[in-house]
Amino acid sequence: MLKTVASTRTWTHYPEEMAKPKLRPRSQTTVSSPYQDARDELFQQIMQCGVIGCHPEDQKEWFDATLQYLGGRYTELKAPELTELRTLGERFAQPTKKQVAEAAAV
Repeated sequence: MLKTVASTRTWTHYPEEMAKPKLRPRSQTTVSSPYQDARDELFQQIMQCGVIGCHPEDQKEWFDATLQYLGGRYTELKAPELTELRTLGERFAQPTKKQVAEAAAV
């Protein structure tokens, strides 16, 4: 069926006039570094082992043992990276500021 447009152009339904689907480039898969893997594993262990809210001495013991394990598991990590992982983990394991304020008020 033909339709007339104000410009007197006649439109017909031809496949070549249809928009071609745009091909999206394939996303490149990224390979995570050993540091990223160790960081993710550390955060998982912190959540699973209940380190958050523990006594600081217990946390220190736990971090000593866990980072020794991670250093053996991810041999590619250097000492500064392990130190940075420990710092990140200790910050992650701190209770939220709201909880600290409530504990101080009690």
